[in-house]
Amino acid sequence: MNALALGLDRTILELKMYSREKESVFFSFLFPILLLSLFSVIFSAQFEEGAGQGGMTAGLFFMPGMLSAGVLLTSFQTMALSIATERDDGTLKRLRATPMPSVAYFLGKVGLVGVTSVLQTVLLLVVATLFFDVDLPTDPERWAVFVLVFGLGVFSGTVLGIAYSSLATSRSIGAVVIGPMLVLQFISGVYIAFDDVPTWLQQVAAIFPLKWIAQGMRSVFFPAEMAAGEMAGSWETGKTALVLLAWGIAGLILCVTTFRWFKRGTT
Repeated sequence: MNALALGLDRTILELKMYSREKESVFFSFLFPILLLSLFSVIFSAQFEEGAGQGGMTAGLFFMPGMLSAGVLLTSFQTMALSIATERDDGTLKRLRATPMPSVAYFLGKVGLVGVTSVLQTVLLLVVATLFFDVDLPTDPERWAVFVLVFGLGVFSGTVLGIAYSSLATSRSIGAVVIGPMLVLQFISGVYIAFDDVPTWLQQVAAIFPLKWIAQGMRSVFFPAEMAAGEMAGSWETGKTALVLLAWGIAGLILCVTTFRWFKRGTT
């Protein structure tokens, strides 16, 4: 069997293993959908009374943030946690000793991220539309931006997660991943309006991909006049794509140069 066929088989196996890990399914796949539902219900009255921006519903206000967080949860967090665990429990060492091409393993991981990211995004959009009065854009250009930001976000998140998995053991990787991710979500405009974040924290957030994914998602679903709330006063779609691409290339280089098949101290 060639590497592509083995990669497909590996993708199916990865999806089966992922579906059996209830904690991973909840905290990476279902968590953004749950938060969107909670925030839309809790803050709906404030938006109905005109406290929201631009006359939007609570569902529309929070949806771009939940979409962007979902992209990194299903890519970066899933890769970092799963690969660190597989390295420490000897799974990677055993796979390395089999005739399976190394590329098939990574194709399986990419397939896992691709399938779960698409399913999560579709489910988020369906829930927002059916239950929280979110009107999806009809402009093809906005959907083109959505596909671009989503694709680059998944790509950069996946390769960075693979590289990040080498920083810690399976015992510590949870804290090393979840802590920084939580901070980034707060300062990147996921849970609160980005223009409510202090300027110096906005500048910190601008270093990392999540801020740009969230900004790209806002450009798709928010009214054009709300671009004034961004750091540059515009959506910066071109810059968003370049930053995410740069992070993806950097992550790919780190993967190639730092990825380890064996646990530290073993051969």
